Amino acid sequence: MPNALHTGASGEQLGPIPRELATIMWPELPPLLDEIKAEVLRVYPEYADVFAGPHGRFAHAAIEQSLTIFVDQVVRPSVPSPLRDEMFRTLGRYAALQGRSLDTLRGTFRVGARVALRHTKKVGKRYNLSPVFMLSFADTLFAYMDQLEALASEGYLDAGAAAREDPDELRRKILRLIASGSGTPRATLVELAERAGWQLPEEVSLVALSTGARPARTALHGDMLLDLGDPQPYLLVPGALDTGRRKALVRALGGARAAAGPTVPPSGAADSLRWARQALGLALAGIIEETPVVHTSDHLVTLLLMSDPALLEQLAARELSPLQGQTATRRERLTETLRTWLATRGTAAQIGEVLHIHPQTVRYRMRNLDAAFGRRLTDPDHRFATEIVLRAMHLRERAAARPAVPPPARPRTHVNAPRPARPRPGANADQH
Repeated sequence: MPNALHTGASGEQLGPIPRELATIMWPELPPLLDEIKAEVLRVYPEYADVFAGPHGRFAHAAIEQSLTIFVDQVVRPSVPSPLRDEMFRTLGRYAALQGRSLDTLRGTFRVGARVALRHTKKVGKRYNLSPVFMLSFADTLFAYMDQLEALASEGYLDAGAAAREDPDELRRKILRLIASGSGTPRATLVELAERAGWQLPEEVSLVALSTGARPARTALHGDMLLDLGDPQPYLLVPGALDTGRRKALVRALGGARAAAGPTVPPSGAADSLRWARQALGLALAGIIEETPVVHTSDHLVTLLLMSDPALLEQLAARELSPLQGQTATRRERLTETLRTWLATRGTAAQIGEVLHIHPQTVRYRMRNLDAAFGRRLTDPDHRFATEIVLRAMHLRERAAARPAVPPPARPRTHVNAPRPARPRPGANADQH
């Protein structure tokens, strides 16, 4: 099997490390991880709270990630490691925030390297690895630990510089990390939040704002985070947008429009914001009823129906193809009757009452629909797909019939939209 060549700290190419080493090392990682933690705590007992405190799981995961990446790089020397890199920067930042010395931090890496080398020597005897190989491996291992130490030192030094950062700018950075859905480790967010004087909540609600919205900051709760520099401005509400926060937001917006996404864990913030922006767009288009702050959770079905207009057109063309040969007027009447029947499963009299037409007209239209669609109306899949199409079309048609919404900065005028004329009960116009 080909060998993987590694590079030492000075840049020179080291001897070959057999790729078979990865197969040997994988089972050794769990006990090695435990050995490293135990030895670090023996040499540096002040690090006990790091492994036992709220960051303990993160510290464990960072060491595990470093060992996994090392073994991976035996097989693929150029394998990227962005998660590992950010984890070790975070460990460095945390050490700085806890007031630990940089020398002590660096010392923990030297302890880890010694333990790993000692453990590997035991494995080497078990598998009869040559002394030449073990020398090459030691060089590779210490070069790798130098990389980890450099990453942690970078985070440590960054934390010192960050102490002088503007809290408002830090809050915007936190908001963008949460809203981006980039998978930033929670420990990193907690550390940034501590520096910004903000507490990372267990749940958040993302609120999309209309373009150009400039909410009055003094009218908002102090724990809300805003990004008004984004072309699509938005803000974050810790927890749910309850009555008090909603009223404060409405006052702060001063007539600008907004839509609140569902309340989710921070890891789901990108989805919450995406749905909020979709809901705001549908509200501005008149498809969702306008309120001072649209609550996305009240319109999830509408969001789903309107999420892909092009796909909806394809589905409509397929499901409504039996009506292709009808005139526009007749097709509109038949689809209206079919939509009402699918939604209500009512009698001719009940459907007639909804549509303001005579029951006999309903019966006539249903006979035409039966003739056109045949077994499609008894097939559950086709019936469900047809109902989706007709509901979505109804939402669009209802929005098109509404009067234009005036700009938010001007006083709003209530205009009653004229109702389309309906056939008089008993007037069986479809039969002509």
